[in-house]
Amino acid sequence: MAERKTYKEIVRKFLENDEVVIETRLDGERAGEKKILTSEEAKKAPKDGWHRETLFAKPKAVLLGGGHVSLAIAQLLKMVEFRVIVVDEREEFANKERFCCADEVYCMGFQEFLDTKDFGEHAYYIIVTRGHKDDYTCLSGLLRREKTYIGMIGSRKKVAISFDKLRAEGYLEEEIAQVHAPIGLAIGAQTPAEIAVSIAAEIIQKKNESPKIINTLEEEILKGLEDEKSKVLVTVIEKKGSSPRGEGTKMIVREDGKIYGTIGGGAVEHEAIEEAKKFDAENGFLIKDYDLSNAKAATLGMVCGGQVKVMFECL
Repeated sequence: MAERKTYKEIVRKFLENDEVVIETRLDGERAGEKKILTSEEAKKAPKDGWHRETLFAKPKAVLLGGGHVSLAIAQLLKMVEFRVIVVDEREEFANKERFCCADEVYCMGFQEFLDTKDFGEHAYYIIVTRGHKDDYTCLSGLLRREKTYIGMIGSRKKVAISFDKLRAEGYLEEEIAQVHAPIGLAIGAQTPAEIAVSIAAEIIQKKNESPKIINTLEEEILKGLEDEKSKVLVTVIEKKGSSPRGEGTKMIVREDGKIYGTIGGGAVEHEAIEEAKKFDAENGFLIKDYDLSNAKAATLGMVCGGQVKVMFECL
């Protein structure tokens, strides 16, 4: 049985760590039992009969600058499940009224921010300050920091000047090559909103290069865990070939059949919802295989050419 308190404890742990490892017993009288592993336990190989899963906190988007482009980026990245942090030294730009979508807003100088804040290896730093001096302060301060992504807005000429300055100060070519600049995908963006789309798209592309980071507790799942009428947690625990969503994808089914999250939509999701509605407290754990190969897909109304193994747990 998937206890809500276990997942609430995972969310609490995300305040201290970017990842949490859990195991679920798959068979026997205690099937469905869950355990949060210590760092030492996580280093050992999984036991037979247990499913191990590493859950990641939301990736952090750190916006250095609070102008019009930054505001549009914040709104887009919040929509796609990033934790959004904004910093600017101007009070009229760095405030919660302006950045109501942001999780954290800091009104302070960029050097002070860099000296006092570090967001770990899953941070995406987006440099969109108002001037060359502040851009360079952020760029040089972040280049040797642990991170996933760093990008800087600006023309090719401005970027070249900044890179030459880095070289003169002793930064290596492989360090400079980390920087996405000019930032964003080349879509001919002109307006702040269009520029934000190009930047957000590049960041999503970078994030999805590492499949493990996709396995986060989505906002919809967190809402479902708070809903007392939520009945069953559905998790894709194995995927082979082509299927709608990957391992670790979760969905919560309420007593009335309404859902939080998705395991890919379509007929497979419908079948999973119907299965979840049958559950009761006495029979609260099940592993079920769905075959999406051409031979069987017609019965599910889709042709994906893969298989998924789904775990059902009563909440």
